[in-house]
Amino acid sequence: MSLPPGLYIVATPIGNLSDLSPHAAKILSEADLIAVEDSRVTAKLLAHIGVKRPMTPYHDHNADRVRPGLIGQMAEKAVALVSDAGTPLISDPGYKLVRDARAAGVSIHTVAGPCAAIAALTLAGLPTDRFLFLGFLPAKAGARATAIAEIASVRATLILYESGSRLAATLAALGEGLGDRDAAVAREISKKFEETVTGTVAELADRYADAPPKGEIVIVVGPPGEAEAASDTDIDTALREAMTRLSASRAAAEVAETLGLPRRTVYERALALK
Repeated sequence: MSLPPGLYIVATPIGNLSDLSPHAAKILSEADLIAVEDSRVTAKLLAHIGVKRPMTPYHDHNADRVRPGLIGQMAEKAVALVSDAGTPLISDPGYKLVRDARAAGVSIHTVAGPCAAIAALTLAGLPTDRFLFLGFLPAKAGARATAIAEIASVRATLILYESGSRLAATLAALGEGLGDRDAAVAREISKKFEETVTGTVAELADRYADAPPKGEIVIVVGPPGEAEAASDTDIDTALREAMTRLSASRAAAEVAETLGLPRRTVYERALALK
């Protein structure tokens, strides 16, 4: 039975080819066309399940040019979208294909499966209740530092991708911008030489400074520690400064928001100072 026309977003293995789900194998076996990052990589996966299907390149360098034609085919064909490894749209240009396909009225389906970011999170032993995926940080030092500064106060575990050659520099930048938090480096997930190393950001930066690792790498960094509660002196100092510019009520509101304190408590303090 052939697949109905539409777009099928198919997650593929990040390591062991046996991680491909039966559902994903069925979709790939029956798709009329598979949009791929690298046909050589996808050909190996198709050979693993014993099928051959038509493939067309869809990646950063040609996406804008080929997208309209690809969406046009979805009216009559079942088109599967895959990345070289893991779930499409995670650090690749696939979201624009989904956006434009939806605008064109195309039926869209997802076939859930492996994702390196989530797999690394499960290996890291760090809080999982709230996390932020950052993809790849900028390569240039200044832009990288700015990006890190923007998320330094986020109370969540951070997940990012990196290459082996840049790993030590990125860990050093994370340590400088975030402080020496608990972290993990997971690489070659679901492959023969899978490895997860844990420690503080500084310890991991030292470990990889002279020995850049090979393979696909995910960095996981724990959230910041609890902020130290503001003292009475801190509150009074902030209020005195604020009341040189604002009324007691507005000064109390500003200080309460800045220090994360109840507004009524700070207002009472402001009245006492006044």
